[in-house]
Amino acid sequence: MIEKGRDAAAWALEAAPSDIEYEPHAEGGQGRFTIAGTDRGIGIMDLAVKLRGAKGLPEGVPSTLDVTHVFDQAPQAYPNGCHVAEVEIDPDTGIVSVDRYVTVNDFGVMVNPLLVAGQAHGGIAQGIGQALMENVSFGEDGQLLTGSYLDYALPRAGDLPDIGFVSHAVPAKTNPLGAKGCGEAGCAGSLPAVMNAIVDALSTHGIRHIDMPATPERVWRAIHGG
Repeated sequence: MIEKGRDAAAWALEAAPSDIEYEPHAEGGQGRFTIAGTDRGIGIMDLAVKLRGAKGLPEGVPSTLDVTHVFDQAPQAYPNGCHVAEVEIDPDTGIVSVDRYVTVNDFGVMVNPLLVAGQAHGGIAQGIGQALMENVSFGEDGQLLTGSYLDYALPRAGDLPDIGFVSHAVPAKTNPLGAKGCGEAGCAGSLPAVMNAIVDALSTHGIRHIDMPATPERVWRAIHGG
């Protein structure tokens, strides 16, 4: 639109297109075309009105500033699945242990099943870490307190169970491979699965909600009404 407007403004201001500049924040934020080095110009809305009623425009001058773009969006191939987490909570310490985890997914045709399973495992580990321990903390003066891995908790192998991965594939009909997305499925599913399992385990204490991360201190305080 700006390129078309530059040609149109050159006609309206009787100048060469190469001398026309566009100021996007002029005219109350609506934009303005000006002749470089001068105060002569025309607002983009005024230019659109001028073109709309013009007749006999010279060759190369657009009759409108309207622009149409067509994005032929690629067909979508959304995956779906189910995550199930079993957790145990020590009421004396607030420590949460993820004992079992299984995920069943429809990723369509898996070109490389080993890579897909690895992608899911990594995402689930990321989600468990976010649900239980990962937290960015700042001091009262705004100083970052978790700026290194000495202070920022990440899940280790001992924090994770064996992760069951089951494929229930239904080939997609929107691409020749029959494949579906899988990149974010592990993390997206593990966050609600783990947190819902924690709330379910704490329901006997009348707890219906707990914020992430469910650290031992936060869980202990919830159990003991702190």
